Amino acid sequence: MPAEIKRSDQLDPEVRALLEQADALQPPRIETMTVDEARRSRAISFKINGGVPVALGRVEELQIPSPRGEIPARIYANQSGGLRAGLIFFHGGGFVIGDLETHDALCRALAYESDAVVIAIDYRRAPENKFPAAVQDAHSATLWIALHAAQLGIDAGRLAIGGDSAGGGLATVTAMRCRDAGGPALAAQVLLYPVLDVSSFETGSYLEFAENYQLTRKAMQWFAAHYLASPEDGLNPEASPLLVNNLAALPPALVVTAEFDPLRDEGEQYAEHLQAAGVAVTAHRYPGMVHGFAAMLGVLEAGRRVAQQVGEYLRSITKA
Repeated sequence: MPAEIKRSDQLDPEVRALLEQADALQPPRIETMTVDEARRSRAISFKINGGVPVALGRVEELQIPSPRGEIPARIYANQSGGLRAGLIFFHGGGFVIGDLETHDALCRALAYESDAVVIAIDYRRAPENKFPAAVQDAHSATLWIALHAAQLGIDAGRLAIGGDSAGGGLATVTAMRCRDAGGPALAAQVLLYPVLDVSSFETGSYLEFAENYQLTRKAMQWFAAHYLASPEDGLNPEASPLLVNNLAALPPALVVTAEFDPLRDEGEQYAEHLQAAGVAVTAHRYPGMVHGFAAMLGVLEAGRRVAQQVGEYLRSITKA
Protein backbone atom coordinates (compact mmCIF):
# COMPACT_ATOMS: atom_id res chain seq x y z
CA MET A 1 0.00 0.00 0.00
CA PRO A 2 1.29 3.50 -0.77
CA ALA A 3 2.02 5.77 2.16
CA GLU A 4 -0.80 8.11 3.10
CA ILE A 5 -0.62 11.39 1.21
CA LYS A 6 -1.76 14.49 3.02
CA ARG A 7 -3.69 17.05 1.02
CA SER A 8 -5.61 20.19 1.89
CA ASP A 9 -9.04 19.81 3.47
CA GLN A 10 -10.22 22.44 0.98
CA LEU A 11 -9.71 20.13 -1.99
CA ASP A 12 -12.92 19.46 -3.92
CA PRO A 13 -14.35 16.02 -2.98
CA GLU A 14 -14.57 14.91 -6.62
CA VAL A 15 -10.95 15.89 -7.19
CA ARG A 16 -9.86 14.15 -3.99
CA ALA A 17 -11.52 10.92 -5.13
CA LEU A 18 -9.71 11.07 -8.49
CA LEU A 19 -6.35 11.71 -6.86
CA GLU A 20 -6.85 8.91 -4.36
CA GLN A 21 -7.69 6.50 -7.17
CA ALA A 22 -4.41 7.47 -8.82
CA ASP A 23 -2.57 7.02 -5.52
CA ALA A 24 -3.84 3.46 -5.29
CA LEU A 25 -2.71 2.64 -8.83
CA GLN A 26 0.71 4.22 -8.33
CA PRO A 27 1.23 5.18 -11.99
CA PRO A 28 4.75 6.13 -13.08
CA ARG A 29 5.58 9.82 -12.79
CA ILE A 30 5.64 11.64 -16.10
CA GLU A 31 9.23 12.80 -15.63
CA THR A 32 10.30 9.14 -15.57
CA MET A 33 8.57 8.34 -18.87
CA THR A 34 9.69 8.58 -22.45
CA VAL A 35 7.73 11.05 -24.58
CA ASP A 36 5.86 8.23 -26.33
CA GLU A 37 4.95 6.62 -23.00
CA ALA A 38 3.70 9.94 -21.66
CA ARG A 39 1.60 10.56 -24.76
CA ARG A 40 -0.02 7.12 -24.61
CA SER A 41 -0.67 7.36 -20.87
CA ARG A 42 -2.20 10.81 -20.97
CA ALA A 43 -4.28 10.03 -24.06
CA ILE A 44 -6.02 7.32 -22.03
CA SER A 45 -6.65 9.56 -19.03
CA PHE A 46 -7.94 12.43 -21.20
CA LYS A 47 -10.35 10.01 -22.92
CA ILE A 48 -11.68 8.64 -19.62
CA ASN A 49 -11.95 11.98 -17.82
CA GLY A 50 -13.40 13.84 -20.80
CA GLY A 51 -16.55 11.74 -20.67
CA VAL A 52 -19.04 11.21 -23.48
CA PRO A 53 -18.47 13.90 -26.15
CA VAL A 54 -21.51 16.04 -26.86
CA ALA A 55 -23.04 15.55 -30.31
CA LEU A 56 -22.76 18.53 -32.64
CA GLY A 57 -24.25 19.30 -36.02
CA ARG A 58 -20.88 20.15 -37.54
CA VAL A 59 -17.51 18.49 -36.95
CA GLU A 60 -15.01 18.73 -39.81
CA GLU A 61 -11.32 18.04 -40.30
CA LEU A 62 -9.26 20.86 -41.77
CA GLN A 63 -5.74 21.30 -43.10
CA ILE A 64 -4.43 24.85 -42.72
CA PRO A 65 -1.64 25.82 -45.13
CA SER A 66 1.39 27.52 -43.63
CA PRO A 67 4.97 28.34 -44.68
CA ARG A 68 6.14 25.28 -42.73
CA GLY A 69 3.61 22.77 -43.99
CA GLU A 70 -0.04 21.99 -43.35
CA ILE A 71 -1.39 22.35 -39.83
CA PRO A 72 -4.13 19.86 -38.91
CA ALA A 73 -7.20 21.38 -37.30
CA ARG A 74 -10.78 20.46 -36.45
CA ILE A 75 -13.93 22.57 -36.74
CA TYR A 76 -16.74 22.28 -34.19
CA ALA A 77 -20.13 24.00 -34.32
CA ASN A 78 -23.68 23.39 -33.23
CA GLN A 79 -24.79 23.58 -36.84
CA SER A 80 -23.80 24.81 -40.28
CA GLY A 81 -25.08 27.93 -41.96
CA GLY A 82 -24.76 31.64 -41.26
CA LEU A 83 -21.91 33.49 -39.60
CA ARG A 84 -21.27 33.21 -35.90
CA ALA A 85 -18.55 34.04 -33.39
CA GLY A 86 -15.35 32.00 -33.60
CA LEU A 87 -12.88 30.61 -31.08
CA ILE A 88 -9.43 29.44 -32.17
CA PHE A 89 -8.39 26.93 -29.52
CA PHE A 90 -4.92 25.62 -28.69
CA HIS A 91 -4.82 22.43 -26.63
CA GLY A 92 -2.75 21.90 -23.51
CA GLY A 93 -0.26 19.16 -22.75
CA GLY A 94 2.95 20.95 -21.88
CA PHE A 95 3.73 21.53 -25.59
CA VAL A 96 4.52 17.78 -25.69
CA ILE A 97 1.58 15.41 -25.15
CA GLY A 98 -1.76 16.91 -26.19
CA ASP A 99 -3.50 16.71 -29.57
CA LEU A 100 -6.90 17.06 -31.24
CA GLU A 101 -8.17 13.83 -29.67
CA THR A 102 -7.19 14.61 -26.08
CA HIS A 103 -9.24 17.82 -26.18
CA ASP A 104 -12.10 16.68 -28.39
CA ALA A 105 -14.64 16.51 -25.56
CA LEU A 106 -13.66 19.94 -24.24
CA CYS A 107 -13.82 21.59 -27.67
CA ARG A 108 -17.21 20.05 -28.33
CA ALA A 109 -18.48 21.39 -25.01
CA LEU A 110 -17.11 24.87 -25.74
CA ALA A 111 -18.80 24.93 -29.14
CA TYR A 112 -22.07 23.71 -27.66
CA GLU A 113 -22.10 26.20 -24.79
CA SER A 114 -20.93 29.24 -26.78
CA ASP A 115 -22.72 28.55 -30.08
CA ALA A 116 -19.44 29.68 -31.66
CA VAL A 117 -17.42 27.95 -34.34
CA VAL A 118 -14.51 26.44 -32.42
CA ILE A 119 -11.41 25.55 -34.43
CA ALA A 120 -8.90 23.36 -32.59
CA ILE A 121 -5.31 23.63 -33.82
CA ASP A 122 -2.90 20.67 -33.84
CA TYR A 123 0.32 22.68 -33.67
CA ARG A 124 3.73 21.00 -33.89
CA ARG A 125 4.80 19.48 -30.59
CA ALA A 126 8.09 19.21 -28.78
CA PRO A 127 10.59 17.63 -28.57
CA GLU A 128 10.40 16.85 -32.31
CA ASN A 129 9.79 20.56 -32.90
CA LYS A 130 11.30 22.85 -30.28
CA PHE A 131 10.26 26.40 -29.43
CA PRO A 132 9.24 28.49 -31.35
CA ALA A 133 7.57 25.93 -33.66
CA ALA A 134 4.30 25.86 -31.67
CA VAL A 135 4.18 29.66 -31.58
CA GLN A 136 4.76 29.87 -35.33
CA ASP A 137 1.95 27.40 -36.02
CA ALA A 138 -0.44 29.14 -33.64
CA HIS A 139 0.16 32.48 -35.34
CA SER A 140 0.03 31.09 -38.88
CA ALA A 141 -3.24 29.27 -38.18
CA THR A 142 -4.77 32.40 -36.67
CA LEU A 143 -3.82 34.53 -39.68
CA TRP A 144 -5.28 32.00 -42.11
CA ILE A 145 -8.51 31.53 -40.17
CA ALA A 146 -9.05 35.30 -39.92
CA LEU A 147 -8.47 35.67 -43.66
CA HIS A 148 -10.91 32.83 -44.48
CA ALA A 149 -13.36 33.47 -41.66
CA ALA A 150 -16.49 33.79 -43.80
CA GLN A 151 -15.73 30.53 -45.63
CA LEU A 152 -15.46 28.82 -42.23
CA GLY A 153 -18.78 30.23 -41.02
CA ILE A 154 -17.17 32.81 -38.74
CA ASP A 155 -17.86 36.52 -38.42
CA ALA A 156 -14.31 37.91 -38.59
CA GLY A 157 -15.29 40.75 -36.27
CA ARG A 158 -16.17 38.23 -33.55
CA LEU A 159 -13.09 36.02 -33.59
CA ALA A 160 -11.60 35.06 -30.23
CA ILE A 161 -8.52 33.05 -29.30
CA GLY A 162 -7.88 30.73 -26.39
CA GLY A 163 -6.46 27.57 -24.95
CA ASP A 164 -5.81 25.57 -21.82
CA SER A 165 -2.45 25.19 -20.06
CA ALA A 166 0.31 25.30 -22.72
CA GLY A 167 -2.36 26.29 -25.23
CA GLY A 168 -3.31 29.25 -23.07
CA GLY A 169 0.27 30.43 -23.26
CA LEU A 170 0.22 30.09 -27.05
CA ALA A 171 -2.97 32.14 -27.17
CA THR A 172 -1.40 35.01 -25.23
CA VAL A 173 1.65 35.13 -27.50
CA THR A 174 -0.48 34.94 -30.64
CA ALA A 175 -2.64 37.81 -29.39
CA MET A 176 0.53 39.87 -28.87
CA ARG A 177 1.81 39.02 -32.37
CA CYS A 178 -1.51 40.07 -33.89
CA ARG A 179 -1.51 43.33 -31.94
CA ASP A 180 2.06 44.15 -32.92
CA ALA A 181 1.41 43.35 -36.60
CA GLY A 182 -1.69 45.52 -36.72
CA GLY A 183 -4.09 42.59 -37.02
CA PRO A 184 -6.10 40.59 -37.31
CA ALA A 185 -8.21 42.11 -34.56
CA LEU A 186 -9.26 39.60 -31.93
CA ALA A 187 -12.42 39.99 -29.87
CA ALA A 188 -11.23 38.15 -26.75
CA GLN A 189 -8.75 35.80 -25.10
CA VAL A 190 -9.88 32.71 -23.17
CA LEU A 191 -7.03 31.52 -20.96
CA LEU A 192 -7.61 28.40 -18.90
CA TYR A 193 -4.85 27.92 -16.27
CA PRO A 194 -2.25 29.07 -18.83
CA VAL A 195 1.48 28.28 -18.92
CA LEU A 196 3.03 31.74 -18.92
CA ASP A 197 6.56 31.34 -17.54
CA VAL A 198 8.97 28.51 -18.33
CA SER A 199 12.00 30.49 -17.17
CA SER A 200 11.46 29.75 -13.49
CA PHE A 201 9.44 27.43 -11.27
CA GLU A 202 9.68 29.38 -8.03
CA THR A 203 6.31 31.05 -7.48
CA GLY A 204 4.45 30.46 -4.25
CA SER A 205 2.00 28.07 -5.90
CA TYR A 206 4.85 26.13 -7.56
CA LEU A 207 6.44 25.56 -4.18
CA GLU A 208 3.22 24.94 -2.23
CA PHE A 209 1.74 22.50 -4.76
CA ALA A 210 4.97 20.97 -6.06
CA GLU A 211 3.63 17.47 -5.31
CA ASN A 212 0.37 15.59 -4.84
CA TYR A 213 -2.04 17.86 -6.73
CA GLN A 214 -2.17 16.40 -10.26
CA LEU A 215 0.43 18.52 -12.06
CA THR A 216 3.80 18.60 -10.30
CA ARG A 217 6.71 21.00 -10.39
CA LYS A 218 9.01 18.27 -11.70
CA ALA A 219 6.56 17.47 -14.48
CA MET A 220 6.56 21.11 -15.60
CA GLN A 221 10.35 21.10 -15.60
CA TRP A 222 10.22 17.94 -17.75
CA PHE A 223 7.88 19.64 -20.21
CA ALA A 224 10.03 22.77 -20.38
CA ALA A 225 13.19 20.73 -20.96
CA HIS A 226 11.54 19.09 -23.96
CA TYR A 227 10.03 22.34 -25.26
CA LEU A 228 13.07 24.60 -25.08
CA ALA A 229 16.25 24.14 -27.10
CA SER A 230 18.15 25.66 -24.16
CA PRO A 231 17.24 27.05 -20.74
CA GLU A 232 18.02 30.53 -22.08
CA ASP A 233 15.06 30.21 -24.44
CA GLY A 234 12.84 30.33 -21.38
CA LEU A 235 13.68 34.02 -21.05
CA ASN A 236 12.28 34.73 -24.51
CA PRO A 237 8.96 36.58 -24.00
CA GLU A 238 7.33 34.34 -26.62
CA ALA A 239 8.17 31.32 -24.46
CA SER A 240 7.35 33.11 -21.18
CA PRO A 241 4.77 35.83 -21.92
CA LEU A 242 4.57 36.71 -18.23
CA LEU A 243 7.90 38.50 -18.85
CA VAL A 244 6.37 40.84 -21.47
CA ASN A 245 6.33 44.47 -20.35
CA ASN A 246 3.80 45.96 -22.78
CA LEU A 247 0.34 44.39 -22.48
CA ALA A 248 -1.63 47.44 -23.60
CA ALA A 249 -4.20 47.14 -26.39
CA LEU A 250 -4.57 43.38 -26.06
CA PRO A 251 -8.04 41.81 -26.38
CA PRO A 252 -10.29 41.46 -23.33
CA ALA A 253 -9.48 38.30 -21.41
CA LEU A 254 -11.14 35.59 -19.36
CA VAL A 255 -8.45 34.10 -17.10
CA VAL A 256 -9.40 30.92 -15.24
CA THR A 257 -7.13 29.45 -12.56
CA ALA A 258 -7.36 26.49 -10.19
CA GLU A 259 -6.76 26.81 -6.45
CA PHE A 260 -4.41 23.82 -6.12
CA ASP A 261 -2.36 24.30 -9.29
CA PRO A 262 1.36 25.07 -9.51
CA LEU A 263 0.47 27.45 -12.37
CA ARG A 264 -2.09 29.38 -10.34
CA ASP A 265 0.10 32.31 -9.39
CA GLU A 266 1.45 33.05 -12.87
CA GLY A 267 -2.07 33.05 -14.30
CA GLU A 268 -3.30 35.43 -11.64
CA GLN A 269 -0.24 37.65 -11.99
CA TYR A 270 -0.87 37.86 -15.71
CA ALA A 271 -4.48 38.86 -15.12
CA GLU A 272 -3.27 41.62 -12.79
CA HIS A 273 -0.73 42.81 -15.37
CA LEU A 274 -3.42 42.93 -18.05
CA GLN A 275 -5.71 44.96 -15.80
CA ALA A 276 -2.87 47.36 -14.98
CA ALA A 277 -2.35 47.84 -18.73
CA GLY A 278 -5.99 48.80 -19.18
CA VAL A 279 -7.24 45.49 -20.60
CA ALA A 280 -10.70 44.34 -19.53
CA VAL A 281 -10.21 41.15 -17.54
CA THR A 282 -12.56 38.62 -15.99
CA ALA A 283 -10.49 36.54 -13.55
CA HIS A 284 -11.94 33.50 -11.82
CA ARG A 285 -10.17 31.11 -9.47
CA TYR A 286 -12.02 27.80 -9.13
CA PRO A 287 -11.82 26.72 -5.48
CA GLY A 288 -10.77 23.17 -4.72
CA MET A 289 -9.65 22.47 -8.30
CA VAL A 290 -6.38 21.19 -9.73
CA HIS A 291 -4.64 21.78 -13.03
CA GLY A 292 -6.43 20.42 -16.08
CA PHE A 293 -9.91 20.33 -14.54
CA ALA A 294 -11.65 21.89 -17.56
CA ALA A 295 -10.75 18.86 -19.68
CA MET A 296 -12.15 16.54 -16.97
CA LEU A 297 -15.73 17.54 -17.66
CA GLY A 298 -16.79 13.89 -17.71
CA VAL A 299 -15.89 13.40 -14.04
CA LEU A 300 -15.82 16.90 -12.51
CA GLU A 301 -18.85 19.12 -12.19
CA ALA A 302 -16.51 22.15 -12.19
CA GLY A 303 -15.24 21.07 -15.61
CA ARG A 304 -18.77 21.34 -16.94
CA ARG A 305 -19.22 24.69 -15.18
CA VAL A 306 -16.14 26.22 -16.77
CA ALA A 307 -17.35 25.21 -20.24
CA GLN A 308 -20.59 27.02 -19.46
CA GLN A 309 -18.66 30.04 -18.17
CA VAL A 310 -16.57 30.22 -21.34
CA GLY A 311 -19.73 29.95 -23.40
CA GLU A 312 -21.41 32.79 -21.51
CA TYR A 313 -18.27 34.93 -21.73
CA LEU A 314 -17.92 34.46 -25.47
CA ARG A 315 -21.59 35.19 -26.10
CA SER A 316 -21.38 38.38 -24.01
CA ILE A 317 -18.19 39.70 -25.58
CA THR A 318 -18.84 38.69 -29.18
CA LYS A 319 -22.42 39.91 -29.56
CA ALA A 320 -23.42 40.52 -33.16
